[in-house]
This record gives sequence, structure tokens and C-alpha cells, in this order.
Amino acid sequence: MSRDWTLAQGVETPCIVINSDAVDTNIARKAAAINRLGVSLRPHAKTHKLPEMAKRQLTAGAAGITVAKLGEAEVLAAAGVKDLFVAYPIVGQPKLERAVKLAKSGVRLIIGVDSLAGAAMISRAATAAGCVLEVRLEIESGLQRTGADPAAAVELAKEIQALEGVSLTGIFTYRGAMLQGEPTMDLRAAGHEEGRLMVRVAGAMRAAGLDIRDVSVGSSPTALYAAEIDGITEVRPGTYIYQDRMQAAFGLCSLDDCAGAVWATVVSRPAPDRIVIDGGSKTFATDVQPDKAPLHLKGFGHIVGDEEAVFLRMNEEHGVIAVTPDSLYEVGDMIAIIPNHICSTVNLHNYVYLQDTDGALTRTAVAARGLLV
Repeated sequence: MSRDWTLAQGVETPCIVINSDAVDTNIARKAAAINRLGVSLRPHAKTHKLPEMAKRQLTAGAAGITVAKLGEAEVLAAAGVKDLFVAYPIVGQPKLERAVKLAKSGVRLIIGVDSLAGAAMISRAATAAGCVLEVRLEIESGLQRTGADPAAAVELAKEIQALEGVSLTGIFTYRGAMLQGEPTMDLRAAGHEEGRLMVRVAGAMRAAGLDIRDVSVGSSPTALYAAEIDGITEVRPGTYIYQDRMQAAFGLCSLDDCAGAVWATVVSRPAPDRIVIDGGSKTFATDVQPDKAPLHLKGFGHIVGDEEAVFLRMNEEHGVIAVTPDSLYEVGDMIAIIPNHICSTVNLHNYVYLQDTDGALTRTAVAARGLLV
């Protein structure tokens, strides 16, 4: 059924509106699909950054929540979320002191590590505080950012596990839609490749005497397929809760499944084939660029109700959209745009509007927004 994309009068733009019913549907669908495979779901909060949404995911059966930064973990813990995985290397004494404090507060805190040097820092902080910190070793699976080389992972894991104050309980990776080192639209093959790599690494570690319980993978495009591989214990998708144009282009949802949209106002129509809106690069994320493999998206977002309009370019405060000369846009019109990438778009906004079944809007602060440390 097609969504009713309307906005209450009096709301100032640009703003993000999140349809609550669509959120609940997306949460339920993913939880049911993953649970059928007997794999744990630990959603990534990077998309919503809201305790309310994390609690909805937990209520629907999520085993815990994933974050990227300690600040996000602290916000969620303060709101009552008690099982958190920081899927990122935690480096530096101030951060590790915060991690220790959080772990000693009654939260099950798991933190990422990908080097012996990083693990040694964790060890020193934990032993100084008289506690043990649970860690997972990140494995490099093709994205070529953080992560240990799979060929060296067993020996590194042995060295980490030997450290005082450190408990190595699992491994994790993030790769996205990659297959044999290249972007791909074949999500099943990508997920299976990712899953098999991680299961092989975990098997080698167990053969070496290491107690590897958790084998954790992402992401929204590949999670369901990676979870089909026997030996994967957990998946960490994030975007699925709101969905976005990128997920729709992958075929994972329809545009009507997208819970989040940016609303903007037409502030100028300087030419018959061009309108300008009051949202630019301070409103819309630019990390998922048009015309890039594998999706080759056209423009920076989908203009709801106008298949021919193309969101061409942005300055900080201006969004330039190409339209057909016979289109009926006027200065003052409000339009909805589904962004290419909702996660980093949300992080640009101090608050979102949650829209209930009746269309009523509740302005809600994005509690973990901008927490970079």
C-alpha cells in the first residue's frame, strides 16, 4: 500500500520526519527473518541514535545493541540499555577509563580491538580498575579499513587472550556489499562470502584452543544472507530500521518502506527547469554519491511523488533540483525527499519528528547525535 506522504502545517523545514508505523514494520520484519535462522540480532544504533528506537528493537527480540562510539553507548546505557557492543577500536586512556566505568556500572559492554597495541591499552586500563573487559577481535574482510589480517588473526588472538584484564569472546567484521573485493549487487553471494570467511577464521581460532563464542557480521544489505552460513552467531544491521534510497536500490525494500524522509521547502524557482530548496549539505549527507558503483544512484535523494525530478547538487544551505518545465512547483511548496543514506543524514539533525498513525508529530531530540568520542 502506498504511503500518505503529508506533513502537518506549521512545521518548519528542513526537518526529518520518521513514520512510526513504518519503523515498527521494518523492525518486525528483520527480527522475524533473522530469528528464523537461529542467529542473534544486534542492531546498530548509528542509524537512529535514539534510546526509544533501541528499546523498540530490543522488545522485538534483539539480543543487544551495537554502537560505534562510547558516547553513544553512554547515552543508551543511561536510558536503560544494558547490553552494548562498541564495534570500533577503543584507543586512549580517557576513553578506556570511560569504558571501565560503563562496564562496572552493570552494563555488559563489549569493545572492539584489532591490534596487540590496542589490546595492551585495554589490559592496562582494566587491571588498574580491577576488572575484566570483554573484547571482540575485528577481522579485515575486504573493506580495507580497520581489522586484523585473517592470516595473522589466530596468533594475534592468542596474544590478546593472554593479556590480564581482557576476555576475548568473539570476532566481528563489517564489509557491506562487497564480493571478491569489489562493490556488488549480488547480496546473497556477498553475504555468503563474508560469512564463510568469518566461520573459517573462528574455526582456526577454536582449533588453536581459543574460546570463540561470537562470530558477528553486518550489514543491512548482507545480514540475512551472511546469517544463512552455519557458524555465524550474530548480525548487526542498522539502516533497516528506517530504510533509505540506497536500501531500496539494492532491492531490500520499496520506497514506501522508508520510514525517514527529509522535508524541505521550495524557496526559489529561478528557471522553469530548476527549483531550489532550503536544505543543502548541512541537511543531507553526501557520503553516498550519485553515479557510483554498484548502485549508480541518480542524484542525492528521491523526491517523493516526482520520478522525473533529480536532486542535482548542494551547497551548504541550498539544494538544487532539476524538474520538468511543466511541473507545478511553486515557491513555498513543501516536498519530501528520501535521502540516499539516512544514517549520516540523521546525524546532521539535532532532532527528528516522530509521526504516529494519526499523522501527529512529536519533536524528539536525537540523543546520541554528534557524539564522536
